[in-house]
Amino acid sequence: MLSQASRKLIMKNGLMSVLLVLVAVSYSFGRLGKTDSDKKKTTFPQILSRGWGDELTWTQTYEEALFRARSSNKPVMVIHHLEDCPHSQALKQAFASNRKIQKMADEDFILLNLVFETTDKHLSPDGQYVPRIIFVDPSLTIRADITGRYANRLYAYEPADINLLISNMEKTKKLLKTEL
Repeated sequence: MLSQASRKLIMKNGLMSVLLVLVAVSYSFGRLGKTDSDKKKTTFPQILSRGWGDELTWTQTYEEALFRARSSNKPVMVIHHLEDCPHSQALKQAFASNRKIQKMADEDFILLNLVFETTDKHLSPDGQYVPRIIFVDPSLTIRADITGRYANRLYAYEPADINLLISNMEKTKKLLKTEL
């Protein structure tokens, strides 16, 4: 006859074995639906994009953007926004979901989005409001002539202004080819 301590040990070992089998089986079932393509998907860090286009290449600082613009001969698109601003959030959603903007941004622009104001006052020629988008050409000239539709906030865009933003992106590209 087994002592009570021995029975508890056998019971404990039996429960641990059952638990181990259950964990192994549940892991196997969890892996059944996964394919090789699921394993190979690369994820992009969302730190610099802040949701404006996670698959786009974003620069970290204004100085880096200017350097990359100069060396690649591409214009910079500077997006000023705030994370808790509903207007910024709405524009971000429209920007990120528009395939044409995402394609042009990826192929033709150096991208920077800022949630803090820079010390460069040229990036806020008519005030510090959000959201605003300013273009800088590779000669490091801020394109004050490429504006949104508002007289009191020249560089402001709303989700309804997406076609104007696309037009301004195309205008920036054309000016780049004709002026530089």
